[in-house]
Amino acid sequence: MEIPYTTKPRPDTGLYNAKVGIWLFLASEVMLFGALFSSYILLRVGAFVENWPHGLLNVPIGTVNTIVLIVSSITVVMAWASLKMKNFGKFKFYQAITVLCALMFLGIKSFEYRDKFTHYEVWKTDGTRMTGHIEGKPMFLTLAKVKAAGKEKIGFIPDPYHYSASKEVKHTAKEHPGEHKTVEIAVSEIKRLSAFVPAHSTYFAIYFTLTALHGLHVLGGAIVIGFLFGPGSKMWHSDPERFTNRVEVAGLFWHFVDLVWIFLFPVLYLL
Repeated sequence: MEIPYTTKPRPDTGLYNAKVGIWLFLASEVMLFGALFSSYILLRVGAFVENWPHGLLNVPIGTVNTIVLIVSSITVVMAWASLKMKNFGKFKFYQAITVLCALMFLGIKSFEYRDKFTHYEVWKTDGTRMTGHIEGKPMFLTLAKVKAAGKEKIGFIPDPYHYSASKEVKHTAKEHPGEHKTVEIAVSEIKRLSAFVPAHSTYFAIYFTLTALHGLHVLGGAIVIGFLFGPGSKMWHSDPERFTNRVEVAGLFWHFVDLVWIFLFPVLYLL
């Protein structure tokens, strides 16, 4: 039995079935991310300015990832256009670049995640707060674990421009840029200690929810595009038009993934 409207447009919609399906799917994705973005906006507007973290994400890394995804959007279009021009070799070339861009994005994001797991904020009993790294860069360390280990002091390398780092630390950063001065903080003076993980604050809970969900979409899109680059490309020899439609549908999903990041980057990294 032949499946209808795999290459020819339906008379009621003017689109072939797969394209109708992807647009309906993307509509549900818009509702999913729209709800999350709306939640973020409401929580952000309702929060006290002093309690909302600022400047704790790596903007240069986020910018590089934005460029990577924009490039991948161009290459996925070029791959589809190559099939339209009956140039299968160029399709493979551009499709390979798209997959490499997706893997590069995920690799950079995993590096960024790891840095968050070893980056800490210290709330002291005198009301001051500092961000930085603990000597040895342990992951998921908490105040309870520090006390359980029987430590009286921790070695802390503060960020000079975040929150209320001491004047001495800020002066050292200006006089000796690039140097990292370690200070010792008595455990008895620490009120709270947290890495930049979801438990740190509402901000990081939202950050990890949105970026992890987006990362799963990037991974899913990369798998589909990789399949069309590899085993799935055999259809080109038996039914080239239907294969071209499949590449177009995968490209539409990829454009949506890129568009979500273009909203995520300024909202989370810049505002």
